[in-house]
Amino acid sequence: MEDLTPDRKSLDPIEIASRDEIAALQFHRMKRTLKHAYENSPFYRQRFDEAGVNPEDLHTLADLAKFPFTYKQDLRDNYPFGMFAVPREQLTRIHASSGTTGKPTVVGYTKGDIDNWANLIARSIRASGGRPGDICHVAYGYGLFTGGLGAHYGAERLGCTVVPISGGMTERQVDLIQDFKPRIIMVTPSYMLSILDEFRRRGIDPRETSLQVGVFGAEPWTNKMREEIEQVFDMHAVDIYGLSEVMGPGVANECVETKDGLHIWEDHFYPEIIDPETGEVLPDGEMGELVFTTLTKEGLPMIRYRTRDLTRLLPGTARSMRRMEKITGRSDDMIILRGVNVFPTQVEEQILKVRELAPHFQIELTTGANRMDNMTVHCECLPETADQTARDAAAKMLAHHIKSVVGVSTKIVVHDPAGVARSEGKAKRVVDNRPKER
Repeated sequence: MEDLTPDRKSLDPIEIASRDEIAALQFHRMKRTLKHAYENSPFYRQRFDEAGVNPEDLHTLADLAKFPFTYKQDLRDNYPFGMFAVPREQLTRIHASSGTTGKPTVVGYTKGDIDNWANLIARSIRASGGRPGDICHVAYGYGLFTGGLGAHYGAERLGCTVVPISGGMTERQVDLIQDFKPRIIMVTPSYMLSILDEFRRRGIDPRETSLQVGVFGAEPWTNKMREEIEQVFDMHAVDIYGLSEVMGPGVANECVETKDGLHIWEDHFYPEIIDPETGEVLPDGEMGELVFTTLTKEGLPMIRYRTRDLTRLLPGTARSMRRMEKITGRSDDMIILRGVNVFPTQVEEQILKVRELAPHFQIELTTGANRMDNMTVHCECLPETADQTARDAAAKMLAHHIKSVVGVSTKIVVHDPAGVARSEGKAKRVVDNRPKER
């Protein structure tokens, strides 16, 4: 892989500003955001009044801890437009979640919000090693999901040529990668594995493609998965982070020259780490739940939004802005199995240690006759190790790794190649078949 370190002259000055300069900008923008939310959003006015706080109570950035949290349920309770801080007529675009677990969460963007978002995605692609003039293959889903359009506008803002293929049509994805020769691909890591399967099915060496940069997000993935993708494709695999409630993709991004955590674009988003149980703010370096306050959003400002993502804050390296570690999991995705906390990423790490297994998997949760919860890991063998003896050995090894590292006993089912359901967007890693009333 070639050295893709960007020229520092191409960076936004704030990316390499002093910490004092960053903090001063954050404080100025925080004051403005709190005032905008209080004066223009009935939801925030009521929430602040109930907590007995006012925007004028912010004298330092640490005073943000006095203000109440915002939760995903708040967006559902105020569906569809009840949390906006501008008249609906001033919104340029609306995105929404799928709503598979209830009312969808709806987010809105003014023209200024869209402009900032495009700039931040462009900054993220540049940090990943992308350059003006590159062909960028966008395989995130378009539509109400923020991934596709967010990546699209940012790549155009950087000056890339965009291929807006969206998710799905895996055979065509490979056709266009072969024909158009993109340098960048933006896609979920799990769907990149499906694209890899299609390369292998056709007998095409993925290392011979034009791809040099993969910008992967929308779901947790491990450094072991990064190593796998980089080795197979001979390209840089870089992590991008975001969530629709805060903006979409482009809230934070790894820098290709270090790949040591995601630099949060702190000129637009103020991060905190809290204890998920008590809500207490934790110092940098401690693991906890990530909380964001937006500093420039007009349509839907977010004050102390609880992401449920678990990570910790670290000092800047390639940029002055603080880093967040790769997400280890979400507090609401965590599986509690017989008293042990389990995250899907932990299972993924152990699967990648077993050479006979492909990196596709799904976790099934059931309840046995003894009312004890059970976990079954469905995975699949590689084509060259499909005989039963190899499957049995791989299953035994994986069960041993999970027991030793994660601390739970699991049943392992090794399926035929392509036997685990594929995702064309975010992977569904956990299928909970336990009784709903417990």
